Amino acid sequence: MSAPATVTSALRPVEGPSAWVGAEMRRREDEWTYRLTAANLAEIEAAVASVKSRGLDLADITRADFPLPTLGPVLDRIRGEVLAGRGFALLRGIPVGGPIEHSALAYWGVGAYFGRARSQNAKGHLLGHVYDLGQGLSATNPNLRSYATAERQNFHIDRCDLVALLCLRQAKSGGLSAFASSMTLHNVMLERRSDLLERLYRPFPVDRRGEVPEGKGPFYEAPVFNEHAGTVSVLYSRLHIGSAQRFPDARRLEPDDFAALNMLQELAADPELRLDMSFAPGDVQVLHNHTILHARSAYEDWPEAERKRHLLRLWLCPPDARPLPPVFAECYGGTTVGDRGGIVCKGTRLHAPLVPG
Repeated sequence: MSAPATVTSALRPVEGPSAWVGAEMRRREDEWTYRLTAANLAEIEAAVASVKSRGLDLADITRADFPLPTLGPVLDRIRGEVLAGRGFALLRGIPVGGPIEHSALAYWGVGAYFGRARSQNAKGHLLGHVYDLGQGLSATNPNLRSYATAERQNFHIDRCDLVALLCLRQAKSGGLSAFASSMTLHNVMLERRSDLLERLYRPFPVDRRGEVPEGKGPFYEAPVFNEHAGTVSVLYSRLHIGSAQRFPDARRLEPDDFAALNMLQELAADPELRLDMSFAPGDVQVLHNHTILHARSAYEDWPEAERKRHLLRLWLCPPDARPLPPVFAECYGGTTVGDRGGIVCKGTRLHAPLVPG
């Protein structure tokens, strides 16, 4: 396993494999892509058949319930590369095209080797559906999550250690995935505008977008870049920072705040720095939120419901994640390794729905 990216001071370059450049990674695709073999698929099918025969609810299935004798060690290695290396991986060949229950079981079982599933919204969805529900735009509705729309998603992180996406169906056009090393963005800002990077180490108000844990306020404050225990971790969503300005008691953003946020966003979108990825059915993308920012282009969907773009999503909490500073508790509900991340509000009931909604 590669050593975690480290920083000796808040305004020193982040070193290590998590600080990569997209142009270079495009030439090294074989290093971060793993295609499931016939033997791997046979193990997955046997594990799916076993949990089906036992009548286990999807949300209750653990790694122990889903034995993968030879694939399991491979997934452990990939998890190590994601957590302490480049911060992302692509797994190809998960069985899709049949009943969604079958695909969801296979995906959930493989995901269990990366961590425990966490709630992705106030409804308690442990299995998320990235699917346009036709309810409008998140930019104009602060209680609507952008994954339930066909709109463009700007670069951001999700509220968990790892996020995994399985493609069931592609859009008619668009929906391209893009991501960038936030550690490289940090280093470029340090080189070009260290004053603006320093700004991103100061707290920003962040909107909870209507999903407010019990006892918390509608927004919280946290820096974008956070140094702790020798690593730098990122907490960033321009949408959530911007919409927090709707609250009168949130700190007003100043010109230098906007300049710093704009520079971060522009660097993330730089074709030289970012990496684009087009999902094919059966592909699983795994990202480390602490070192990666991800985005999605807008898309045009098929008119038929059975052809609409559909991804399954997992927010995962691995047992060997990095330590995080106390401020992450505002976003993750806690900082205990192996038990953090996700959204839990009053009345949240944890479950794993098989249909979007």
